[in-house]
Amino acid sequence: MSSGLRQAQEARLEAAWRGPTGWRYWSSVNNSIVGLWYIAASFAFFLFAGVLALVMRTQLALPDNDLVPQSLYDQLFTLHGSVMMFLFGVPIFEAISILLLPQLLGARDLPFPRLSAFGFWCFLIGGVFVCGSIFFGAAPSGGWFMYPPLTTGWTEGIGPDIWLLGLSFIEVASIAAAVELIVGVLKTRPPGMRIHLMPLYAWYVLVVAVMILFAFPPLIAGDVLFELERALDWPFFDPARGGDPLLWQHLFWIFGHPEVYIIFLPSVALIAMIVPTFARRPIVGYAWVVLAAIGVGFLSFGLWVHHMYTTGMPNVSLGFFSAASEAVAIPTGIQIFCFLATLWAGRLVRSVPMLWAAGALAIFVLGGLTGVMVALAPFDFQAHDTYFVVAHLHYVLVGGVVFPVVAGLYYFYPVATGRLLSPRLGKLAFWLAFVGFNVAFLPMHFSGLAGMPRRVFTYPAGMGFEWPNLVSTLGAYLLAGGIAVLVVDVLRPRKDRAARNPWAAGTLEWLPPLPTPSYGVRAVPVVSSRYPLWQQPRLAERIDAGEGYLPDAEEGLRETLITTTVDARPLQCLRVPGPSWWPFWAAVAIGTSFIVATFGWYPASGLALAAGIAVVLGWLWTGTGRIPEKERKDVGQGVTLPLYASGPRASGWWAMAITMAGDMAAFLALLFGYFYYWTIHPEFPAAVQAKPQAFWLVLGLALLMASWVAMLLARQVNARGTARALHGVLVLAAALALAGASALLESVQGLEPGAHVYPAMACVLVGWTVLHALVGVLMQGWCIARRIGGYLGPRHAMDLDNSVLYWHFAAATALLAVAVLVLVPELS
Repeated sequence: MSSGLRQAQEARLEAAWRGPTGWRYWSSVNNSIVGLWYIAASFAFFLFAGVLALVMRTQLALPDNDLVPQSLYDQLFTLHGSVMMFLFGVPIFEAISILLLPQLLGARDLPFPRLSAFGFWCFLIGGVFVCGSIFFGAAPSGGWFMYPPLTTGWTEGIGPDIWLLGLSFIEVASIAAAVELIVGVLKTRPPGMRIHLMPLYAWYVLVVAVMILFAFPPLIAGDVLFELERALDWPFFDPARGGDPLLWQHLFWIFGHPEVYIIFLPSVALIAMIVPTFARRPIVGYAWVVLAAIGVGFLSFGLWVHHMYTTGMPNVSLGFFSAASEAVAIPTGIQIFCFLATLWAGRLVRSVPMLWAAGALAIFVLGGLTGVMVALAPFDFQAHDTYFVVAHLHYVLVGGVVFPVVAGLYYFYPVATGRLLSPRLGKLAFWLAFVGFNVAFLPMHFSGLAGMPRRVFTYPAGMGFEWPNLVSTLGAYLLAGGIAVLVVDVLRPRKDRAARNPWAAGTLEWLPPLPTPSYGVRAVPVVSSRYPLWQQPRLAERIDAGEGYLPDAEEGLRETLITTTVDARPLQCLRVPGPSWWPFWAAVAIGTSFIVATFGWYPASGLALAAGIAVVLGWLWTGTGRIPEKERKDVGQGVTLPLYASGPRASGWWAMAITMAGDMAAFLALLFGYFYYWTIHPEFPAAVQAKPQAFWLVLGLALLMASWVAMLLARQVNARGTARALHGVLVLAAALALAGASALLESVQGLEPGAHVYPAMACVLVGWTVLHALVGVLMQGWCIARRIGGYLGPRHAMDLDNSVLYWHFAAATALLAVAVLVLVPELS
């Protein structure tokens, strides 16, 4: 290739992928820009939570201290835990993944860049709302787990509502990122990168994103029940009216224990990328590491009662969950031993990233040993809700999250900025943080074993708690000093420029020159190994010369490759949308809906939600499903690919399927609650006279199933190309769905959900089904509008295919809900 042609191609790529400047900079959707926003915001919340922790440690340094009153201290520890878990632990994984995953996969971008931007703005708005509440004395104060009945009946003010609605909004961002990352891993790998050749980080991203998809929905379901009790006095957690506060603990920890691994596994993924680089050899036991990560993800969903040993569970349950809690140590140990074997078999190169990674492994192993202790029910009976558990939690999470993230920061900083952080400051920050952490948290084991309960704002003298708390406070300030040095290193203006691939790594994120161009790789490579830069000769040189896919942007549009899920064969040249304000305004409108609902302004909340839906529809109309000017495009290497795809070949179809799987998980969590009441209360629902009317339930189900069948017929009609017939079938489908929703609502007329938990639960199941039917009607109307606008037809059926897929799940939801509501009372 001549130098002139090469320069012209690079100029066109740069013009297509360049981010906006000036005030329009904040409309960017590039993964390289949104990822940096995400990381910066996550670290800002981390620092905020750290300041809260320092205030708490100062309060506990001396007995009978009066630095802060109990009410403020309760807000401090609630916000500290909530921010670390919801605003740092999970988002920092999503932030790093959005930034790095496209380059790890040799892709131009993830398939839904505007979704990434939307997730960031949701995260930022929700995080500022929750954190800002403490400055107005309105922060939640019931702990980061918000156990009822403390937070449903006895807590005054809007603190619990801020926690519920603010963090629910943030959970929307987490699920949006999970959908983006799953589709990204499955569908944007470079040609040849079969699933067994993926970098380990991509495997961890896939496992963790799937965990988010099934762990967060039960919490969202619990939030729905919780807020209905606070707002409408429906008694889901009130024993006097048939409820049970333990249901919240079940739903919360079905989310909460997997979440520990959701934030741990991505950090292990960073170590899995760092260790081979500085051992100068491929990872030992690649397949074992992958299977171990999958095993941890699977087992984590069977451990939630690990946090509920003292609630009076049967001994059989205690034995099962104790054994499961012990078993998770096996795949965790496999990963650590594979890392150690890689270092042992390789030739270790000392570096700051490796120093932080080694410190992470040391701290985490110590935390894992105490984890094996508290997994045993007899020991947990003694240590439960003491500072021993606080020490264990921080050894696992700081060693398993914070230290690996800092290691990844030093390692990947050149990818993001083209600069290197200071080795001298990095070592100083490490030793301050490492020593300070152990000084802060090791004594907590002893204070916990001595009987000091957690979440107390002071303690009397003479109980043996004085010296551990004073030492812990000094250690906390030393740890804060290490973090401060890190912040100085990141913010200092003069940094050394990084050479290309400064660590001599073997994976694709180091393929482009530094600083990384806005378009990422010069051309999408063909991959045939796990460490292409080590195992494929002259790869960088050949890619620089444009020997790959999509080496040009002739039409001036942003394009990336979509490949098959298993063997990464090219399927489609996907055109992704560029900078846009739609994600920002959608987040603002929907965020406003959540925020004003906190104050009980429900009409305003409804209007804001309607505005948010309208913005999302405008976003989708302008940004997706455009019919290209030609059917196929030459993407290089003698390959032509279609520019449009629908059904399972399309990334949008996968996104819909994944989203609805998460939605179904939330619905199953509600059914779990229904059967939980049925199991623990012999009178549920037999003692309740008023029940949903079976006739209307069955009629509503029949009408919704007919609407689903009509959608299947619409797909066939569309394939024949008859527009008028398609409109008629879609209108019929919408009418059937509205009639079905009306029948379901009629079935619960006369019920008093505030009187007993059974009618409340029945109303929730019916309401959930009706809401999904109405969303289905909206999608049916969308298909009519798209057909009228010329964006839907026999060869361009993406909108209709996705709507039909949605209706599969909606029909299953209706079938399960009606079956439970009709059949279970008869069985009782």
